[in-house]
Amino acid sequence: MNKPLLATLRGAKPSVPPMWLMRQAGRYLPEYRALRAEKGGFLALATDPNAAAEVTIQPIRRFGFDGAILFSDILMVPWALGQQLTFGPGEGPRLSPPLVDAALDALQRVPERLEPVYGTCERVAAALPPQTAFLGFAGSPWTVATYMVAGQGSKDQHETRGFAYADEGAFQAIIDAIVAMTIDYLARQIEAGVEAVQLFDSWAGSLSPAQFERWVIAPNAAIVAGLRARCPDAIIIGFPKGAGGKLPAYARETGVDAIGLDETVDPVWAHAVLPAGLPVQGNLDPLALFAGGAALDEGIDRVLAAFADRPHVFNLGHGIGQFTPIAHVEHLVARVRGESR
Repeated sequence: MNKPLLATLRGAKPSVPPMWLMRQAGRYLPEYRALRAEKGGFLALATDPNAAAEVTIQPIRRFGFDGAILFSDILMVPWALGQQLTFGPGEGPRLSPPLVDAALDALQRVPERLEPVYGTCERVAAALPPQTAFLGFAGSPWTVATYMVAGQGSKDQHETRGFAYADEGAFQAIIDAIVAMTIDYLARQIEAGVEAVQLFDSWAGSLSPAQFERWVIAPNAAIVAGLRARCPDAIIIGFPKGAGGKLPAYARETGVDAIGLDETVDPVWAHAVLPAGLPVQGNLDPLALFAGGAALDEGIDRVLAAFADRPHVFNLGHGIGQFTPIAHVEHLVARVRGESR
């Protein structure tokens, strides 16, 4: 059966854009909260293939999105590279030892930690409706490295940016390790049933132009080339959040099939400056979805109008917030599909 999402990522322009939402499987859904409470924590949930498959499918069952995205986390790769990964109650993920204080070579790699993810992929691929595309993902090297170096997330990635300037060789080794593991990780996802993948670079916006070229564009281009060598038909979406004016260079130089746009990007500008015919994804502000009402309708219509003449996957500019009302998501789906105007 034809899958509108995959067709659009290959350059088709259907009259109604396909859609999925970043973090569509998550805390705003009561069925997700119930299963997470039963499992006792995020990592236990993400490494149980049956439970993670159920979470992946929950938003498809509820909203009928055109794409399901694998339920996992971008920090699975550093966990497989040998860092310890924890998710404490009420706090973000933590990696230890942080590489600002420890050597990469001291880590003992544990690639078998990724095996449950491939099990999840197999279960989801077997259970999705025939028209629903299945997306996998990984974190892009720069973003993953910020957590590996600092041990946790930060607002401006100060520690990692400083590390990259102070010891380029050591930081390049971290990036190279992430690239190599990510190529294998994504190839294995595809072999297990994933049909397209997204590279999340959530912190790409914190870098200067020269650093962006070295730590965002070059590593992502290496992943695209390496993955295509393993899986020639791979469909790859790049999402460099915060890239702004550097988006055209990212599009030209990484070789991705589609570009995800965050909510700070003017969609009219993006359509004007990105390569003709390049599929785009996005970019409704998640807070407009949270707010609902006229702000939501105007935001939806603005995005749809801007990309009417380009292959377009409707999505948010970043992940859906945990307090977003389900009724607003239902309204979004209906309006994008022309069922509510």
